[in-house]
Amino acid sequence: MKAWKVHHVMTRNVSTVAGSTRYREIVELMADKKISAVPVVDDARRVLGVISEADLLHKVELVGEPHQRRLFEGRRRHAARTKADASVARELMTAPAVTTSPETSLVRAARVMEREHVKRLPVTDDDGHLVGIVSRRDLLSIYLRPDADLRRDVLEVLERIFSVESSEVDVIVADGVVTLSGRVERHSAAQLAAYVAGQVSGVVHVVDGLTFEFDDLNPVYLKPGLGSPTGLL
Repeated sequence: MKAWKVHHVMTRNVSTVAGSTRYREIVELMADKKISAVPVVDDARRVLGVISEADLLHKVELVGEPHQRRLFEGRRRHAARTKADASVARELMTAPAVTTSPETSLVRAARVMEREHVKRLPVTDDDGHLVGIVSRRDLLSIYLRPDADLRRDVLEVLERIFSVESSEVDVIVADGVVTLSGRVERHSAAQLAAYVAGQVSGVVHVVDGLTFEFDDLNPVYLKPGLGSPTGLL
C-alpha cells in the first residue's frame, strides 16, 4: 500500500505569470484556463507569490474610493486598497506564497490550507522551483479511488500489522465505506484494526463489526496478577 502524497494528485502543467504581467492579461488567462488563482514566478520558475480572484476583485470592490490610507485603517484593508490601485502582477500578488513539497502527505497539505486560509498550494522542489500546484479539489480526489483498490489496501495493512488471514476478517467496501466483520482474539486488536483501516487513503468511514475472544481492554475482565480472562480457568 502506497502512502499518498502531494505529487500523486497535484496538477503538473501549471499556468503562471511574470511579475510584469498586466492586470488585464491575468484576468484573461484565468478566464481562458478556468482557474481561480495563478502563481507569479521569476525567470527560473521560482515562486514569488500567488494571485487569486480575491486579489483581483479588490479593484471592483473599491472602485471610486480614495487611495490614501485612512485614519485607523487596518493592515488588511490598506493592503486591499493598495491592490485595488495595482496594475501588474508583482503589485497584485500575495507574497510570500504558502508552498508545499511533492513529498508532503495529503493530510499535512490539507492542514496547511486550513491554517493559512488558502485554497491551493504551489508545489516547489528543494530549490524553490515550481513543479506543480495542488488544490482542495485535488486533495478530495483521493475519495474517488475505486472500492476494489481500497479493499486491497485495507487487507494488505491488516495482514501486515496483525498477520491475520483474509478468512479471519471480512472486508467489504461500498462507496468508500469499509465494513469489517469476523472474529479476532483480542478487543484491542479489533479496535486497532478499525483504526488502521480508517487511515487508508480514500476511506470515507469504517463500520466496525468485528467480534473478539476476550476483552483485554476491560480491567474487570482480568484476574489481578494473572492476566487471564475470568471464567476461562
